[in-house]
Amino acid sequence: MSPKILIVEDEPNMRKTLSSILEEEGFLPVQAAQAKEGLKILSKENISLVISDIKMPQMDGIQFLRQMRSKGYDIPVIFITAYGSFDSAVEALRLGAYDYITKPFEPETVIHTIQHALEHKKLTEENIYLKEELQRKSGFEELIGDAGCMKKVYALIEKVAQSKVPVLLRGESGTGKELVARAIHKRSGRKDKNFVVINCGALPETLLESEIFGHEKGAFTGADKKKLGIFEVGNEGTIFLDEIGDLSLSVQMKLLRFLQSEEFIRVGGIAPIKVDVRIISATNKNLEKLIEEKKFRDDLYYRINTVSINIPPLRDRKDDIPLLIDHFLKKYSKEDNVPLKKVSTEVFRIICEYPWRGNVRELENLIRAVLVLSKENIIKIEDLPPVIRRINSHDASSQEHNDISLSSSGSEQKETFSFKQIREKAEKEYLIYILRQAQGNITRASKLAGLSRRHFYDKLQQYGIEPRKLRIGNF
Repeated sequence: MSPKILIVEDEPNMRKTLSSILEEEGFLPVQAAQAKEGLKILSKENISLVISDIKMPQMDGIQFLRQMRSKGYDIPVIFITAYGSFDSAVEALRLGAYDYITKPFEPETVIHTIQHALEHKKLTEENIYLKEELQRKSGFEELIGDAGCMKKVYALIEKVAQSKVPVLLRGESGTGKELVARAIHKRSGRKDKNFVVINCGALPETLLESEIFGHEKGAFTGADKKKLGIFEVGNEGTIFLDEIGDLSLSVQMKLLRFLQSEEFIRVGGIAPIKVDVRIISATNKNLEKLIEEKKFRDDLYYRINTVSINIPPLRDRKDDIPLLIDHFLKKYSKEDNVPLKKVSTEVFRIICEYPWRGNVRELENLIRAVLVLSKENIIKIEDLPPVIRRINSHDASSQEHNDISLSSSGSEQKETFSFKQIREKAEKEYLIYILRQAQGNITRASKLAGLSRRHFYDKLQQYGIEPRKLRIGNF
């Protein structure tokens, strides 16, 4: 059956014109002379899309859109606006309208916009179905994946969630250890209390101790007031210690004391403070090797490693890549306010074959970048960063060795690079690519790359990249 399209317009001639345009293209137009009438029609008819004027008596288009959303009508809305009403159109987009068309308009513009909106609606509904199907299979809305190795993770989460047993999450960077920790917390009796995260490798030792245990006023220079540490903030909840392998030995000792007694003393304090928290730790390092090197305490290791959950790398769960692509396309289409796009067959093949050393986080950052930067509704090979296109083109057999032979540009002479050099070269080219796409804006580029601005800037300095010297389009 042809889609029904509701036209909300107070001018009879405009309603008639729009109806004629829609009928010629096979749509079923339904007319309303004012917004209130439009709301009544929405309650009775199965409407696929709404075209509405912005300037109307009694209830304008913005108020009409708000009423629609408040009543749960989550269908595309296209506004017709006169020249000079740009601010109202922008406000409509901010509130969730799909697009707007400026008067006077060509029939082709109306039809083109409608087709895109309906396609977007269809993709959104398919994505919702896929997500609901995934949740039905796994029951874990926080985690995307239905591979056998992920089912083992889900089973362990269910087993440990209701206890207070310390859990150690092990896995490479970017595999989603924090998401697993949150899933444990949400299924525990502590789910209504705080879930507090601290990255043990992101702060110097002096600040880290203060973050964990808090400090008293005057404990050190700059401590002008008392500060609560994460153990107090997370009392009765869950504490997630990410990258616990980066803790200094002195902080390890204090953490061990806390785990033994559930008491701690603020920096600069004297009175012990008792709290009730559940500890979940995570690491991408080999803690057993660190113990051998005397860099990690074995007694702390046994305290935090009561139950260990290994998070598989993406290369071991490639069947989940289609679900992840779909999830990230939908997520960032909404967050970054860009149209939902499809992935071409060739791009899909490349993504599935790529090694993904940065795991799910790397895939997520790529999907977000190409979704925002691609100019068409289908993501094509040319939208991918050069590093992915180039690595994909290497002969698979050459990647089994520790070095790779590459031909120098414009020369038949071959040059041999170590694997580390290849990675560094690829990383540098990716940084340059992202920076050029962001037109030299470091803040925007770091966001596209999924890095903090400080981390992104450090990487630029590491590779000697000067943003002011880059020009858009020189790849």
